[in-house]
Amino acid sequence: MIWNQAQGNWTQFKGKVKEKWGRSTVEGLGLIDGNRDILVGQIQNKYAIAREKAEKRIRDWKKTVG
Repeated sequence: MIWNQAQGNWTQFKGKVKEKWGRSTVEGLGLIDGNRDILVGQIQNKYAIAREKAEKRIRDWKKTVG
């Protein structure tokens, strides 16, 4: 999956994000609005992990959503 696709279709795509990272709030998903850096930051904060680990989780997850 190319991240630009996620940005362009964020309304549909955020459901997949919510499914994967259930701790993200609906308000938080609205704030992300397809911005990968904000998503990384939210995952980092919600799960209390390092930025590098959050980025790896997103990379690994992107492979599964096509």
